[in-house]
Amino acid sequence: MSAPTPSETQPRRPRADAERNRARLLDAARAAFASGREPVTLEQIARDSGVGIGTLYRHFPTREALVEALYRKELADLCASVDDLLATRPPDRALRAWMDRFADYVAAKREMADALRAVFAAGTVTVSHAREELAEAVTTVLQADVATRTLRDDVRPEDIVAMIVGSFTATSLTGGREQLARMFDLLMDAVRRPAAPAADDCGRVGSSE
Repeated sequence: MSAPTPSETQPRRPRADAERNRARLLDAARAAFASGREPVTLEQIARDSGVGIGTLYRHFPTREALVEALYRKELADLCASVDDLLATRPPDRALRAWMDRFADYVAAKREMADALRAVFAAGTVTVSHAREELAEAVTTVLQADVATRTLRDDVRPEDIVAMIVGSFTATSLTGGREQLARMFDLLMDAVRRPAAPAADDCGRVGSSE
């Protein structure tokens, strides 16, 4: 018996049209949940994406499977956006801008809260796993800061994530996004490296004047 060829031993990659259909379904699902339309049905998502319901079920056999895939994709997109921010900003400003993107991400999740509860209850995704991914994104910022030193040396990524998440919990319903922005600014004041004293100030240290 001849040995299997490499193409026989490696898993097949999804066809390009299948990947496009999957992306269209996820985009339609994101828009449907963000619209506030109730209820969000799989049939409507299929129509909005321009594919048949059978195609949807081939990619996502259940509503929970679709919600889980959307949750994972948006979390991955949020974490990956750190690289784009670091390409155009110093690390401290990139971190602050990422906090705003985090706020957008959480706002979108509130629209699909009911759908997410079933996914979390099933244990297919967990809060601890999400925090690990978020901490990795913050780690990327801290590593980029080694050269520029805009952030304190003792900043730990898991602490940043915990404080960001805690800000959402503490934000009042009436304060909304403006209060959240103020809390993020206070957090940045806590983790940003203090500015070095001016040269003339250094010269006066220890003087009698």
